[in-house]
Amino acid sequence: MKTVKKTVALILALIMVLSLAAVGFADNGPIIDPSKTGSLNIYKYDLTSAEAAGAWDAGSHVSSGVYDSSVNDTLGGAVNYAIQGVKFTYLKVADITTYTSSDGSSQTSTTVYAMPVGPTTTSLLTALGLSYENTHHQTESIYYFTSDTLVSALEKALAGNATVTKNALETYIGSNGGTEMAETDEYGHSSASGLPLGLYLIVETAVPENVTSTTDPFLVSLPMTSIDGSSWNYDVTVYPKNNTGSPTLEKTVREAQTSTGKNSGAADSITDGYAHTATASDGDVVQYQIISTLPTITSAASQLTTYTFVDNLSQGLAYTQNDVVVEFFRDKGCTDKITTWAQSEGKFSADYTAEDGGAAMTITMTGTGLAEINTSADVYGAAGQQSGYSACTMRITYSAAVHSDASVSYGATGNPNNVTLTWRRTNAEYYDTLKDDCHVYVYGLDLTKQFSDGAGSFANVKMLLHNDTDSYFVQATQQDGIYFVTGHTADETQATVFVPNAEGKVIVKGLEDDAYSITEAATDNGYMLLQEAVKVVISTAEGTVCDVCKKPMLTASATVNGNAAEMAASNESANAFVTLTVVNTKGFDLPQTGGRGTWLYTTIGIVVMAGAAAVIFFIMRRRSTR
Repeated sequence: MKTVKKTVALILALIMVLSLAAVGFADNGPIIDPSKTGSLNIYKYDLTSAEAAGAWDAGSHVSSGVYDSSVNDTLGGAVNYAIQGVKFTYLKVADITTYTSSDGSSQTSTTVYAMPVGPTTTSLLTALGLSYENTHHQTESIYYFTSDTLVSALEKALAGNATVTKNALETYIGSNGGTEMAETDEYGHSSASGLPLGLYLIVETAVPENVTSTTDPFLVSLPMTSIDGSSWNYDVTVYPKNNTGSPTLEKTVREAQTSTGKNSGAADSITDGYAHTATASDGDVVQYQIISTLPTITSAASQLTTYTFVDNLSQGLAYTQNDVVVEFFRDKGCTDKITTWAQSEGKFSADYTAEDGGAAMTITMTGTGLAEINTSADVYGAAGQQSGYSACTMRITYSAAVHSDASVSYGATGNPNNVTLTWRRTNAEYYDTLKDDCHVYVYGLDLTKQFSDGAGSFANVKMLLHNDTDSYFVQATQQDGIYFVTGHTADETQATVFVPNAEGKVIVKGLEDDAYSITEAATDNGYMLLQEAVKVVISTAEGTVCDVCKKPMLTASATVNGNAAEMAASNESANAFVTLTVVNTKGFDLPQTGGRGTWLYTTIGIVVMAGAAAVIFFIMRRRSTR
C-alpha cells in the first residue's frame, strides 16, 4: 500500500492539471485561446533505483506540469535513470467549458468538463466509480463534471483496487480509439503535439521487462493552469513514476539416492540436500530444481508475454526427459503451494535438443500458462492490488543421469549445468535475461598393482571395491582398459571384480566423495594376499568461486589408510583420481613337492622297502631249511 499511496500522491500532484479555478475566466469570457492546441511531454525515470541510490526523493518533488531542468539533470545526468521502451496511450474524454448558474441575485461560473451522454462515457464513469448522479450539471446529451469530482473518483478507485481500475481504464482507452504515443527513448522521453484542447486520459499500455508496476492512469487538462494560478500552460510536462525490478533465479542440484544421508528424498522441500554443488557416482540420477521469484504484475500493461528457461546440461549427463514439473508458491520458501502443473496440461512445453558438448532443454510457458500467471485470482482475489501469480515463486524440477563413460568431467572442473531465464512484458521488443548454474562433481581411483619381485601375473589378481559410507559394492563396466562405475549392489556376489591391466593398472572412474575399502580376493601363485582392506577416503571442500553464480565450487582431497594421498588430474581437471600403489610380497618357502625334495623322499622309501624285502627273504629261507 505504501507504493500505491506514493504513486497516488504523485498522480494527485500531477492533477494540478485539473485545477482550472475561476481565475481562468474574466467578464469578457475565457482567457483560454481556443485557436491553440496543446502538447504533452512525458519523461520516464527509474525512480525506484534513483531513490535506492539516494539520488532522488519523490516526496520532495511537486509536479507543476512544466519542464523541470533540475529533475532532468538529476535523473538523466551522469547516471541516467531513464526508462526506455514505455508506451503511453492518450484519449480525449471531455471538452473544457464554463457552466454559469444563477440564483436570481448573482451568477456563479464554474469550469467543468463536458462528456457526451452514451455508452463510451458510461464505461469511463463505471471504471471511475461515477455515474450521472455525480454530475455538476447535465442535459439530455451532456454530462458536466468538476475537476474535484474526477480527481476524487480516480484517487478512490486506485486506492480501492488499483489492478481492477488500471485494467478497466487500459481496456477502455484501447476500445475507444486511444492514440499510442511513441515509446520512451533512451532519455525516457515521449511526446505528442497538436492536441485539441480538452481533458485527456493517459494510460501506460506497454512496458519493458524491468518495469514491475505501471504508472497509475492519470488525467491531464490541456491547457492547465500554472501552479501559481496566473496563466495557462498549453505544453504540459509530466514525470510519472514506475517501480522497477527483476525476477530472481537460482538453480540447485542434489543426488537422488537417499541412502547417502545427504538428503531424505523429500519431493516438497527446496532445502533437502539441494545446493549449488553436488557429488555423484557414474550411473547415478541427480535431481535439479530451478527457483524463480516472478516479477510484479499490476495490470494488463505489466503482464508477462515471455517467461522461458533454457537449461544447458554438460555432456556427461543426460536428461531423463518428460519428467518436468512446474509448481507455484505464495512464499519464497516454497511451503505454501498454489498449484502444480504437469507437462500434459499444456501450460508449458519442454523441448530437448542436442548441442556440441552437451544437451539443452527449453521450458516455455505457453499462452495458456501465461494467462494463468497473469490473471489468476487464486492469490490476490478479484480485488487485489496485484494480479495472477505476481511476486510468487515458481519451482521447476527435473532429473538427469550421470553417464558411465569418458564424457563425464572428473575432478575439479566438475560438470557445470546452467540455466538462462528470458522474460518480456507487453513491449515485446525489450527483454532481459538472468543466468545461474550448479555443478556435479565425480572422482575416481588410479591404482597401481605391483609384485615385490616384479614377476607375478596381473591377470590372476582380483579386487573388490566397497563404498563404506553408503554400504554397497561398486559395479562397473570396462571400456578401453578403464572401469566406469555403472551402479552398486549390497550383494557381494554381484559386485564387479576388478582385474589390473597389462601394466598393473586398475583405473576406476565415477566415484563420489565417500569412504571406500579395497579388498583383494585373489592374487598370483606364490604371493600373499593383502591382510587388510586398503581404506580410501575422498573428501570435498569449498574452493574457488564460480564465475556465473559467484558461489564456491568444490575441490577434492584424499587419504589412503589415514595418510594424505596425491590426486592426479584428468586432462586439465585437477584432483580427479586418488593415486595409490598396492604391493604383493612373496609367500614363505615351504618344502617343495618336486625336484630335490622328491628325490630324497624317494631314495629313503626305496632303502626302507629294500631293507624290509631282505628281512622277509632271510625269514622265509630259514623256514625252508628246517
